[in-house]
Amino acid sequence: MKKKVLAALLTTAMVATTLVGCGSSEAETPAAEETTEEAPAEEAAPADDAAAEEAPADDAAAADPVANLIAATTDTVTLTVWASEEDQDLTTTLIENFKAAYPDVTFEITLGSESESTAKDTILTDVEAAANVYAFADDQINELVTAGALQPVSASYTYDVAAANAVGAVEAATVDGTLYAYPMTADNGYFMFYDASVFTEDDVKSLESMLTAAEAAGKKVAMDISNGWYIYSFFQGAGYELTLNDDGSNTCTWNGEGATDVAQAIMDLCATGTLVDMNDEEMATAIAEGTVAACVNGTWRAETAQEAWGENYAATKLPTFNVAGKDCQMSSYSGYKLVGVNPYTDSKYIGWAMLLAEYLTNEESQAARFEARGLGPANTAAASSDAVQANPAIAALAEQAAYATPQRVGGNFWTPAETLGQILVDGNQDGTELQTMLDTTVEGITAPIE
Repeated sequence: MKKKVLAALLTTAMVATTLVGCGSSEAETPAAEETTEEAPAEEAAPADDAAAEEAPADDAAAADPVANLIAATTDTVTLTVWASEEDQDLTTTLIENFKAAYPDVTFEITLGSESESTAKDTILTDVEAAANVYAFADDQINELVTAGALQPVSASYTYDVAAANAVGAVEAATVDGTLYAYPMTADNGYFMFYDASVFTEDDVKSLESMLTAAEAAGKKVAMDISNGWYIYSFFQGAGYELTLNDDGSNTCTWNGEGATDVAQAIMDLCATGTLVDMNDEEMATAIAEGTVAACVNGTWRAETAQEAWGENYAATKLPTFNVAGKDCQMSSYSGYKLVGVNPYTDSKYIGWAMLLAEYLTNEESQAARFEARGLGPANTAAASSDAVQANPAIAALAEQAAYATPQRVGGNFWTPAETLGQILVDGNQDGTELQTMLDTTVEGITAPIE
């Protein structure tokens, strides 16, 4: 892997040296003539001036990494790109625009379909056979780096990736101080959608108030509680931590002092019958049918809610919930979608893969992705546009960001958390003591990695 990256860098360096050498040769010729007796000193001066003017232009060409890349390319640039099924049309357009931007280069770029949520599993099956450029969810970055599946962002071709994107997005794309990916979106988190004809702005500040208003209207509030990604919001919001260790195991305090009050609060909320446990697909159906008037979900469900609620469509941060008499702000996972470059890309094309990744995630491409799919930009300039700022879902996500943490969790978390969530939703029907239940959950979550 290092040999391939080194070869690419050497190729660029060789082109840069060639360009500088040409400039130097032309500049030295008049100087050589100046040493002859036939050439008067005053006649040599104009040649010296011309040399001085030519050298900076050659130096500038040598300093242009895109120009160097083009100069070093003599055959067809062959690359494979993976994007999600939902992003196929837009990515196709962006790739065509990229090719048009470099008309002197012949490209053969193949687009494949791979969900950002499953990219890691597919890539790690055979890193060398994976796409040269691919999109993935940021929680996969540690395993991809460990497996040697991500090329560090070691060069800037058209803009500074770290400077152009939000701090949180850059942090999500960084491992041990090294930037490994290009931020694409900053909206892979969750918040509260609601029908403003059912809930007031005061109602949505508290989950208990929302349930009261929903019950009065004969509606439901939905959340995928039996899912580790969402049940996290209760325990983290109440001050109980879940962190990822260097070896891939977890540290979890969900069974700490007072944590049983959180479990009891979840059961009490579900016992109302107004807060219902639903997965994403079930929510979509219930929103369309009119039975659900509010739900905890992400930007991908915005269109569904907007179509159902029309001018009453609204969104905001997650509400508070009451734990043993104390109101706690519900937390959430923040999430980003990133684009990575496979370091096993042919050394002749690694620079082009990085340039393409830059292009697919630059300000214009992120703005286009928002326009086409309503996905929130990680690029700060794109995110500051009036259109983005006026989008209810993106605004809600930004509001929730103050109470969100990056998703960094080991694989042993998901099954125990899901089991706990289902037990609490069902009301702990076997009567297990809550402390025992939480101890068992934490034992599973923190189990050593085998």
